[in-house]
Amino acid sequence: MEAAVTAIRVALPVPLRQHFDYLLPPELEVSIGCRVRVPFGKRELVGIVWQLAVKPDVSEQQLKPVLAVIDQTPVLPALLRQLLSFAADYYHHPLGEVLTAALPALLREGRPLADYLPRAYRLTDSGKAANLQSFSRSAKQAELWQALTTQALDEATVKSHYSGSALKQLLAKELVESFQTEIAPYHYQGLAEPALQLTADQALAVTAVNQAQGSFRPFLLEGVTGSGKTEVYLQLIPSLLELGQQILVLLPEIGLTPQTLERFSKRFRAPVLVWHSNLSDGERLNCWLQAASGSAAVVIGTRSALFLPFRKLGLIIIDEEHDLSLKQQDGFRYHARDLAIKRAALERCPILLGSATPSLESLYNCQQGRFTKLTLTARASGQAMPQLELVDLKQQVLQYGLAAQSIQQMQQQLKLGKQVMLFLNRRGFAPALSCQDCGWLTECQRCSAFTTYHKHSRQLVCHHCGATRAVPRQCGGCGSTRLAPVGQGTEQLEEHLSVLFPEVPVTRLDRDSTRRKGAFASLLAEIQQPGPRLILGTQMLAKGHHFPFVTLVVIVDVDGALYSADFRAPEQLGQLLTQVAGRAGRGHDKGKVLLQTQHPEHALLQDIMLNGYAAFARSALLERQQTLLPPCQYMALFRAEAHQSELCQQWLQQVASYCQQQPQVQQLGPLLSPLERRAGKYRWQLHLYAAQRPLLHQLLSQVLAEVSQWPLSRKIKWQLDVDALDLS
Repeated sequence: MEAAVTAIRVALPVPLRQHFDYLLPPELEVSIGCRVRVPFGKRELVGIVWQLAVKPDVSEQQLKPVLAVIDQTPVLPALLRQLLSFAADYYHHPLGEVLTAALPALLREGRPLADYLPRAYRLTDSGKAANLQSFSRSAKQAELWQALTTQALDEATVKSHYSGSALKQLLAKELVESFQTEIAPYHYQGLAEPALQLTADQALAVTAVNQAQGSFRPFLLEGVTGSGKTEVYLQLIPSLLELGQQILVLLPEIGLTPQTLERFSKRFRAPVLVWHSNLSDGERLNCWLQAASGSAAVVIGTRSALFLPFRKLGLIIIDEEHDLSLKQQDGFRYHARDLAIKRAALERCPILLGSATPSLESLYNCQQGRFTKLTLTARASGQAMPQLELVDLKQQVLQYGLAAQSIQQMQQQLKLGKQVMLFLNRRGFAPALSCQDCGWLTECQRCSAFTTYHKHSRQLVCHHCGATRAVPRQCGGCGSTRLAPVGQGTEQLEEHLSVLFPEVPVTRLDRDSTRRKGAFASLLAEIQQPGPRLILGTQMLAKGHHFPFVTLVVIVDVDGALYSADFRAPEQLGQLLTQVAGRAGRGHDKGKVLLQTQHPEHALLQDIMLNGYAAFARSALLERQQTLLPPCQYMALFRAEAHQSELCQQWLQQVASYCQQQPQVQQLGPLLSPLERRAGKYRWQLHLYAAQRPLLHQLLSQVLAEVSQWPLSRKIKWQLDVDALDLS
């Protein structure tokens, strides 16, 4: 009697929304969540076993056999597989690519996990029987042998203190052997420094989250800037460390990681690790292994840290939960905040979302009773919130984009030895170059956008597609050589500030000034020094930094975002203004914020000025409810890109026609994207809105099954973005 054929389902890292079945040879054994090597066309791929003993759609003869089983135990544990399966379904993304995104790069290559586990060296029986005279010809071999007579040494110690060639020779002589060491769970040794005294609001927040230990409960911690949200996070952790549990802290930006790591490492005698894209492949794998073994007590990371295989996760904290950087904007377009809530539910642990300017989504969840809201209403130091003042730019003669009133107040603060921060959300020297004779402007040849002039590198750069070219000698329209910068970026303002205040050092923080490794940390260290200083930068400055000596903040140009076509623009501007303003007056001195604008009467500015972000957010949420926009409705966005604009329009029209079968899903479009052309391709969008989430997702599944069969789908590049945040 023939043995039953065993077919397994394997998730492969390919952009196809389908499953792949393979024959498992009888001599091989495998578990779900393990890696296998399989043939795929003319290639071999490393995939993840997703189902065992499946009934294949094709005959046994058509199935290709699995080439090798890489793991004996799953690299993706059961609970993490549940999360990733949910993510693939919710975001309608190919499962294989979702699973691959959860693995460090080195594990995608297909080497056994044992190759990466830490090793140590010890003497064999022959080595123990040897004596010092055996190594009379090699002092280096003698040194290593002598060290190993007292104890086994780990690989890192051997590599850093002893000769590599001596080790090889001792291994070849079978006097020394290597063995795999266990990564043991961490051992908590208490606080390294005492905790701070909590305010009443902070103590209430800590108590509420502590009481939810061991169960799933989402909390929103809304605390004004400087109210001590980080101290709340820190004081939630000791009780979990005593139980041997692990904590995940998600941050939106790499730039915030060093200062957060420093505070956490100083507080606890337990391993605090980091995870972000600037780490090497080896460093990321090490963090992955330590999370999986329980050796890492706290992991501080950017959004993909969400997929680490924690052994015993007890709490998830998301700082700056409103930040757009938590949403992946290409490939697998997931939102780390939303998936973290799902993970907390699976892990049965509390999750705390912190922000001075919570997203309308989180505030809506509080309204609906899904989240518990905790509030910190005052600054932890007892300092007053900064005073906001509008500076009307109409009928004013500006000096380098600054009003006389702004310059005067800057001078006053600098004379007192204080620091002044200027916020301008445009990097480069100028947004474009213009011809003084005919008005021609430098444009990107591949995008419907102007190219930014970068004076230091003598280049025109497109900040949308990254294209660079040399600064032209002549106008592209009339041939004139009279080209001049139009508008002002951070590079130009830095130059002008050095003229206005020649004695005062200027620190510029933007993507250009922080490109070199270590540059960001050294610039932050400059700002932490007392004494007069001008700090200038882009959105980077708004992200939760503590600048104790800044007493005045000047927001150079508020108006750029006041009249955007994006329905989220008012919310994002309100968050940005509040966050930037929150950098003022965090030390001993009172803070002040100047908002320069041509439209001081604008309702949004008046609302923020008079009532603060919390009141503004309430009215913005009411407006969303009245206009049936997210978060009060569920949204998905189809994007299409092609070198021919009409192909995108036709394809999206087909999608729109198909969606008409579900009248409860409203449509907007097809319409041209605000940035019509990027990197040489025209861009169109179709928005879908529904009051019920299951209805929308059911329709999306049906559409995706259809579009793969349309000939037009092969002529364009298209994406689906569920819960889209970027409408550009």
